[in-house]
Parts: sequence; C-alpha cells; structure tokens
Amino acid sequence: MNLLDNIRVVLVEPIFGGNIGSVCRAMNNNGITDLAIVKPRETTDWDDARKLSCNAKAQLEARKEFQTLEEAVADCTVVAATSARTGFYRDTAYSPKEFATIGLESAKDHKIALVFGREDKGLTNEELAVCTHIIQIPSSELYTSLNLSHAVYVCCYEMYCAAGIFQPSEEKAEEASTDIRERMFNVWREMMIETEFTHEQKLDHMMMGLRRIFTRGKLTVPDCKILMGLAKQSLWVTEQWKKKDTND
Repeated sequence: MNLLDNIRVVLVEPIFGGNIGSVCRAMNNNGITDLAIVKPRETTDWDDARKLSCNAKAQLEARKEFQTLEEAVADCTVVAATSARTGFYRDTAYSPKEFATIGLESAKDHKIALVFGREDKGLTNEELAVCTHIIQIPSSELYTSLNLSHAVYVCCYEMYCAAGIFQPSEEKAEEASTDIRERMFNVWREMMIETEFTHEQKLDHMMMGLRRIFTRGKLTVPDCKILMGLAKQSLWVTEQWKKKDTND
C-alpha cells in the first residue's frame, strides 16, 4: 500500500481560490491526493482555483468539503496543525522533517491529517486543540508566515521524501579504469605541448592541475572518450596549421 494515500491535507476556511488551486498542484507534486476543505467561502473564486491548479484540476474537483475541522479529521489518528506563531503549547512544535517520521508511522494503518489555517490569521487555539501535533516550518525572522500553498508543499515534500518512494536516476555508464584515464592524460599531455599551451619545464605542474580538475568527480568511460577526442582533434588542427605555415 502507498502510505501517501493515507495523508489528508485539510484547509480551514481558505480565502483565495488561487491558493486552493496551487495547493492541489503542490499536493500532486508530492503524490498526495486527499484534499478536504473546512467551510469553503461563498466568495471563493473557483475559476481562479482551476486556473492555478494547472494539471491538478482533477484533484481540485475530487475535494471533500466539511463544516467543521472535527468532521474533516474524524477518521484520522495523527492530526498535525501548522502554525507560524509561538507561545503556549505551540513551543512543542516539530519541524516538517521531524513530523514526517511520526506521521508516516501512523499512516501505515490509519488516515492522518495535515491541517492548514486561514491565510490571514491561521488556526484558532480551539482548532489547535483538535490536533495531536503542531508543525512549525523553519523560516526567516524577516517574514515567518508562508504562502498557504508553499506551506503545504514543504510539509507534503517532507512526507514524500520520508516515504522513500522517489528513486533518483543513477549513472549508467561504466566508471573509467586507471588504464583509460592514463591514456587520456597522455593525449592531453601531448596536446598541451603541441598547441604551445605550456612549455616542457611547466608541463608536469600543469598535468598535476589537470589531474585534480578531472578527478574531482567520477570519470566514466564515455567521459574519457570525449576528452580524448577533444585532445586528438586539437592535435590534428594544430598539425594542419603547422603544415600550412610550412607551405606558406
């Protein structure tokens, strides 16, 4: 089972339709599809919501609507509220990364919820009391409050990463052996002399610098072949110039 299917994003009285649409996009970016809205406003611009949701319009249309936060999280075990404010029991807040481990442990067998408050005043203390955990997203003192969709993205991203679903691409080319690397360096050595990039007395020093440059990361066989090809082409062009100078 996909743990992310058990994560519900709950928006409490969101003000702007565009933010709701952007939240749908942020959720889908991170594989989360369960959206609940508590007391959607009559003034919500749903056209703007559809516009900002981009390719997550299906997510927007599949939203569930509730009149109270209690109803929206009634079937959830762990319920995490996000808050930028400090003080009282808000000081026991977890970072999104810290909470992800806790939330996913419960999501193995139950529904859990990430709750986000109003854009202008967040969640009330009464709403926080319904929640089991508080999440505080690290932010600069210059401006501690995040845009609603940004806050949703950060929390969903940490859940997605902790779920271990994403597999980064890996280098498929074979790593270059010492033999191939040395053959490449020999061609470059010859090229630097023939092109007069350096002189014989400085050649060893330049080669050490070149080795450091080319071995800071993993060199693959295709990498070495490209670099050898570049050096050989430079040697060929240099030879043509010299022949032309001789004939002239």
